[in-house]
Amino acid sequence: MNKVVSSSLEAVADIPDGATLMAGGFGLCGIPENLIAALVQRGTKDLTVISNNAGVDDFGLGLLLQTRQIRKMISSYVGENKEFERQFLAGELEVDLVPQGTLAERIRAGGAGIPAFYTPTAYGTPVAEGKDVRWFDGKPYLLERALTADFALVKAWKADTHGNLIYRHTARNFNPMMAMAGRITIAEVEEIVPAGELDPNTIHTPGIFVQRVVKGERYEKRIERRTVREA
Repeated sequence: MNKVVSSSLEAVADIPDGATLMAGGFGLCGIPENLIAALVQRGTKDLTVISNNAGVDDFGLGLLLQTRQIRKMISSYVGENKEFERQFLAGELEVDLVPQGTLAERIRAGGAGIPAFYTPTAYGTPVAEGKDVRWFDGKPYLLERALTADFALVKAWKADTHGNLIYRHTARNFNPMMAMAGRITIAEVEEIVPAGELDPNTIHTPGIFVQRVVKGERYEKRIERRTVREA
């Protein structure tokens, strides 16, 4: 089955207002920047977005925050975005902060069909408020629910026409687990090859988890903070 679509706009055309999205990436590394730009162009709004972070003010998910298209963020690290901070403090944006490891495991569990799990992380903090606590071997654990999404937007390096994906280096980050946890997974890639050309041993996400593949039109691949040594 050929899963390739012609453009990022076509790939996100059926994402409705009010949808829940997962967006891959860690900082600005491995983010689906073309798919995010397409959502901005379409004006899809009232989104709940599950992502490790919220981009920066003028790039990544920060573009959706600028246009007020995100209603709720479920994230771990949000310290690089002034507009995020402004909306949150003004009560304009709902935020669910989740410890990073817990966020990763909640997404992994969602993709694996595990509805919930217990973790010791965040016991005794505000994150634990309202959550079930169980004791195992004399230690307290919190019940955390798995996360899934209507759509998962992921970024891979290479794909074949059947949707098998290969990620490159640290851009792999949250993308593979999100690809499994989305009901519809849309993969933005830099190169598409015919089915059968990828070495099966190098595939990170099997095509069974991917419904659409699109070749990114352009890539900026920003670095959040470029630090160089003085000459």
